[in-house]
Amino acid sequence: MREIILDTETTGLDPASGHRIVEIGCIELFNHLATGKSFHVYLNPERDVPDEVVKVHGLTAEFLADKQRFAEICEEFLAFVEDSPIIAHNADFDLKFINAELALCGQAKIATTRAIDTVTMARKKFPGAPASLDALCKRFMIDNSTRSLHGALLDAQLLAEVYLELMGGRQPDLVLAAVTETVGVVQEIVHRPARMHVASEAELAAHAEFLNKLTKPIWLN
Repeated sequence: MREIILDTETTGLDPASGHRIVEIGCIELFNHLATGKSFHVYLNPERDVPDEVVKVHGLTAEFLADKQRFAEICEEFLAFVEDSPIIAHNADFDLKFINAELALCGQAKIATTRAIDTVTMARKKFPGAPASLDALCKRFMIDNSTRSLHGALLDAQLLAEVYLELMGGRQPDLVLAAVTETVGVVQEIVHRPARMHVASEAELAAHAEFLNKLTKPIWLN
């Protein structure tokens, strides 16, 4: 089963107010495990980036000025995502921005039914507990020490590990490894006759000597 972990960084909270995506990070999963394939771009939002948002992800308008626009990477993005389910932390937010960008390019929107929200998963599994990405990394002992700022690709990589834990932990890895190693292999079963394991004369003598040192040893009953 192929899935895509998706994260975005933006200029604000609402595309309806003119805010745009400045970074997209995607990680490909197969059977809930990262394959090593990813999609990552910084984008020119064609507008300013408010200072309060720069404090969150560190991406300034100056840094983004020479980057591609979403329209230039739209086809590549859609080719990577294909029709796979999309896993995101607060999926409504990310899909809202992705679909706004797709609409500007005249592309069909990604259906919300394709999205799996890890915030919802975490709240169901741990009612009342914090469900932020940092909180879940701490709960599952996932190293996020390099996350001084938000970053779409880094956050997608961390979310891939969190998602695996929310799905039940590292056991799928073991199952997948077992399947991978045995596919196409014909194993010969060899039946060997049973062997008798009898103590040697020296071992029997040592045991008898040990029993002489005990008071009423049960072995002599």
